[in-house]
Amino acid sequence: MAANAQDGGTAGLLKAESMVREYFNPAVKLIYAIGAVVGLVGAIKTYNKFSSGDPDTGKTAASWFGACVFLVVAATVLKSFFLGGFVL
Repeated sequence: MAANAQDGGTAGLLKAESMVREYFNPAVKLIYAIGAVVGLVGAIKTYNKFSSGDPDTGKTAASWFGACVFLVVAATVLKSFFLGGFVL
């Protein structure tokens, strides 16, 4: 009876792993899409500040660029951590 319980747990873990792998790539693509939208909105915001002569343009551009880089790096690191697709 204990062997059956062990086998059932292993099967459940393997099924959970396959489900995570199945849904992870679409989630990473969603993160990239959100990053693209954030990038476009940030670019428009930075352009408007630059056009109006706002002295705070550099800070806005830096934060916008940092947010875009963070989203791309976070998605890549998560993908490598969960799927082992990236080797250093």
